[in-house]
Amino acid sequence: MTTSGECDRKAAERARLRATRRTGACAPLSSEVLQATAAFGVPAGGTVCAYLPVGNEPGSAAMLDTLAESGFRVLLPVVVGPAPLDWAVYAPDELAPGPFGLREPSGPRLGPTAIGAASLVLVPALAVDHRGVRLGKGGGHYDRSLPLTNAPLVALVRDAEFVPYDLPAEAHDVRVDAVLTPGRGLLRLPL
Repeated sequence: MTTSGECDRKAAERARLRATRRTGACAPLSSEVLQATAAFGVPAGGTVCAYLPVGNEPGSAAMLDTLAESGFRVLLPVVVGPAPLDWAVYAPDELAPGPFGLREPSGPRLGPTAIGAASLVLVPALAVDHRGVRLGKGGGHYDRSLPLTNAPLVALVRDAEFVPYDLPAEAHDVRVDAVLTPGRGLLRLPL
């Protein structure tokens, strides 16, 4: 059940985290994502759903290149309104501008259910807590998409964004199975 108190707490937490995130660069997480694929047993040639970071989001294009060069099939999200995310294969030379300042694959769309073929899903987040509660940017795109997969969900955040307190959560929020930070590496959740 959604409560106005939880919505207000989310809005306040998002504002605080966005202000903090504006400073400093984030680690590319290239080697760390390979550790995550190994930890979750992603097979050679397996599909990894990921994202191309915007601004100071954790991760990098180099992270995506590392996954692709290591033989993984990398899918990136394509925003299609309020519906679940669509997906397309990552190719560095086939990216086009998308909504919200995103760069999206310009190749064929695979549909929202393509996430179901993933062996691992790397998820953007503003913060994650010890229970696996993920605070996203508030658009709900991932919360509508993540129920379409049984793959492990790994949120990428800065070290300080893996918070020691309970984040606000609502019934529709999908919890993650692990968090990946530059300094702490991969931590399975809940702790």
